[in-house]
Amino acid sequence: MSSTRLNHIRNIGIVAHIDAGKTTTTERILYYTGMSHKIGEVHDGATTTDYMVQERERGITIQSAAVTCTWRRREDPAAPLYTINIIDTPGHVDFTIEVERSMRVLDGAVTVFDGVAGVEPQSETVWRQADRYGVPRMCFVNKMDRTGANFFRCVDMIRDRLLARPAVITLPIGVESEFAGIIDLVRMKSIVWHNEDLGAKYDIVDIAPELLPQAQKYREDLLADCADCDDAFAEKYLEGGDITEDDIIRALRAGTLAVKVIPTFCGSSFKNKGVQFLLDSVLDYLPSPEEVKMIEGTLPNGDKATRFANEKEPLSALVFKIINDKYGALSFVRVYSGVLKKGATVVNMRNGKTTRIGRLVRMFADKREEVQEIGAGSIGAIIGIEATTGDTICDENNQIVLESLNIPPSVITLAIEPKSKADQEKLGFSLAKLAGEDPSLRLKTDEDTGQTTIAGMGELHLEIIVDRLKREYSVEVNVGKPQVAYREAVTKLVEQEGKYVKQTGGKGQYGHAIITVEPNERGEGFLFENKIVGGSIPKEYIPAVKKGIEEALDNGIRAGFPVVDVKVTLIDGSYHDVDSNEMAFKIAGSMAFKEGARKADPIILEPIMKVEVVCPEDRMGDVIGDLNSRRGSISGMGDRAGMKLVDAGVPLSEMFGYANDLRSKTQGRATYTMEFSHYSPVPKAIAEGIISKTTGTSVEA
Repeated sequence: MSSTRLNHIRNIGIVAHIDAGKTTTTERILYYTGMSHKIGEVHDGATTTDYMVQERERGITIQSAAVTCTWRRREDPAAPLYTINIIDTPGHVDFTIEVERSMRVLDGAVTVFDGVAGVEPQSETVWRQADRYGVPRMCFVNKMDRTGANFFRCVDMIRDRLLARPAVITLPIGVESEFAGIIDLVRMKSIVWHNEDLGAKYDIVDIAPELLPQAQKYREDLLADCADCDDAFAEKYLEGGDITEDDIIRALRAGTLAVKVIPTFCGSSFKNKGVQFLLDSVLDYLPSPEEVKMIEGTLPNGDKATRFANEKEPLSALVFKIINDKYGALSFVRVYSGVLKKGATVVNMRNGKTTRIGRLVRMFADKREEVQEIGAGSIGAIIGIEATTGDTICDENNQIVLESLNIPPSVITLAIEPKSKADQEKLGFSLAKLAGEDPSLRLKTDEDTGQTTIAGMGELHLEIIVDRLKREYSVEVNVGKPQVAYREAVTKLVEQEGKYVKQTGGKGQYGHAIITVEPNERGEGFLFENKIVGGSIPKEYIPAVKKGIEEALDNGIRAGFPVVDVKVTLIDGSYHDVDSNEMAFKIAGSMAFKEGARKADPIILEPIMKVEVVCPEDRMGDVIGDLNSRRGSISGMGDRAGMKLVDAGVPLSEMFGYANDLRSKTQGRATYTMEFSHYSPVPKAIAEGIISKTTGTSVEA
């Protein structure tokens, strides 16, 4: 693939809060790029990217969907043809892993905002995810035709709540039902649609005299943004030189790629206004694969290395999504360097296994087109290989492990049991398939009771999993009540010895480890450090000590919940020339941790949810009082489109049934959103009740 060809690729994601219009925007893009000949509407259950039965029934996106389309700038037949790989992502917080893994492989993102609601909680979440991966992005303020839409308030919210610098490129012509088009501040022209028919062409006309003062003001702000992004532009601007359209695009592009400014647009996807201009702007401002930072990885010897977006580089690709359908396993990959070819032999760095690539496809939601190769910078899928999310696929002779994904913690668990013996035989296999697709789904089987629990991001997440078990795998299950996924942690430094000695005739067992157990920073997880000097424990046994500690973490300290945010340091120990082995040191490590953790004043942690309630002003007192009664902490209040906004942090355990309570307290006029924020210690009295309920014994006992 030539450099010119790479310049003509865009890998973008459409991301937003739920109901901001992501899927509707994607449907318009597919129509205008000629990839579909009929626009599917979310409310009709006929969209291209929402193809799952559950998505069409609920009118929401559950799985991210990849589509490929082509576009010429300004719809000019003489302009070069660009390939745009689009990933339409969910907006519901329960499916945030879909956004996370999409962000990992995207070069740019279009963040869609509801023109009435502006920046909503999940908007902030996806923004932070984009920040984590350094993804350049644009903002599209959608639904400008709706009552209460306010573009300028949305721009202020982007600036204030996301701490971003929006570079306003279009202004709305008219508001609400009178929204007729946009003013392009780069060309200083108006783009006006005379009706809402899909085939209607827009007219490019001079800006109306009554709109000119506002356009000139925002044009000056835009030029100032450009000057801050590009030194050559700044020099020309300050000297009063003639500023061209290309000058502005070049400067804004530089600022966007550096995430200094965020090009910001407006429109109405449902009314078919502004989508063509948005497509042009994707080409103008978002990066090609060779313009983003080089992908970093780790070589087999532990050294860091980089790969360039070039077909002449060794092959490196990341598996970012798995789907199991009637045709078999489908592994979505982003090829970062080299070329992935049909028939080639590659290695999966997770398990070291080599495999031959049988079939490659380019995806169009649930449809596929077979291809011979997927080049650097492109997204496609492999049919029939053994892989999991986060695996690196690379050249046998040039091995590298790319950085994997950040998997959010599960916050809710559900006990399930098969209804019949036939269901029991299929349950394990089916859950393993679903967990392979969804890294945020955790499975656990109690060895004593045989009970299976699934843990995920929320009630809707687990509801969808149970529904998929029934529909896709024909497994009927009985479901328990949702339970909070608590965690345990230690609060002080303790030194502890673990010694496992067993002699029963013949060869014995001997493992001896001395460790320190101490709290780690909240949210940093488990850290193991080896400080053995002088060979008191041979280095080949140290991984076994770590493994034993990791297994003990899963079984908890006081109530059986997984232990998090703990640092364990191996400081000393001893071994026996004949009787020592890996199993003995694994047991010794586990014994040392269990005993040490019990002495380290363990506590129970609970998930705290960030809750945002939008309610009428006359009901705000009732809403705040109710949140306080749920152990909530009010963090802020504000206004939104004639309603009052209440932000709070509330324990998840207190939020079950909140939807019904909120409806009754506000006569159905309030709405709320909720997403995971952090883990926090449970008050002592409540913790004692949790321990007693979980273990079946009193705390004193």
